[in-house]
Amino acid sequence: MRFPFSNTLLLVLISGLTACGQTSAKKTADNPYARKTEEEWKSELTPMQFNVLRKKGTERAFTGEYWDHHEKGQYVCAGCGLPLFTSDTKFESGTGWPSFYQPISPEAVMVNKDLSYGMVREEVVCSRCGGHLGHVFDDGPDPTGLRYCMNSVSLKFQKGK
Repeated sequence: MRFPFSNTLLLVLISGLTACGQTSAKKTADNPYARKTEEEWKSELTPMQFNVLRKKGTERAFTGEYWDHHEKGQYVCAGCGLPLFTSDTKFESGTGWPSFYQPISPEAVMVNKDLSYGMVREEVVCSRCGGHLGHVFDDGPDPTGLRYCMNSVSLKFQKGK
């Protein structure tokens, strides 16, 4: 039986489908975070951090450590320490979660389609460890018009960086 696809085209199609399904850390040989087991993550994170970062949970609005935080510095991933956002891009969104208009670099985060709870949203994950950080919306301030709405528990603050 002959298929109308060349072997090369078929390989490209299969590769594309595989890449579309990835929602975790960039899978590279030198990324130890991509190889951690659930038990390793549980032993390193608090129960709330594990629920949010690894199980895509969320903290309640106005309860996180950084929603009303105003010190100068940078916010890093609580799972792996990758720098994600700076205080210079943080703004008051009124949502009860820390909000930023852009990440520290485009490579710091990955955005995936999130169809949970009957909604269509854009999930933001750490590009190194794949930890769930929050969601990005298109109702933010200039210059980007974006609102990266993050869970405080997914972040750690480093003063003065």
